[in-house]
Amino acid sequence: MSETDAVRRFLRGRGCPDDVVAGGIEGLIAEWERIAGDVERGYSLGLDDYLNDLDTRQLLEQALSFAPAAAREALAGRILAADERMKRCVAPTDECLWGRRVAEAEGWTPDENWWYFGIPRAPGSQLREDLERG
Repeated sequence: MSETDAVRRFLRGRGCPDDVVAGGIEGLIAEWERIAGDVERGYSLGLDDYLNDLDTRQLLEQALSFAPAAAREALAGRILAADERMKRCVAPTDECLWGRRVAEAEGWTPDENWWYFGIPRAPGSQLREDLERG
């Protein structure tokens, strides 16, 4: 089995839709870049959608361990650039957006899984309302 197949097998095992499996690492990175752009422009969707988008970054992180070293090296610049775009657009929070219990169960920390510990500086009205209810 090639290492590209290993990534796709991982994604399939996680129950990802066929288009995500087919896109592999490249597709996950492109989606993370799109999400960074959405947050830069002012995130217009609600909290459920935002959490789903953040899960893309977590899935990317996990899938990277199945990718060949050469692919990880070749793609590192794109991931870093998208991460930096996101970091500029979010305000760090003390609490995981999924909640403390989920963070503890998953072992997520602000240092390792920073994407779950920040809210957009320019949330749209739907996300703002969801966070205020939160």
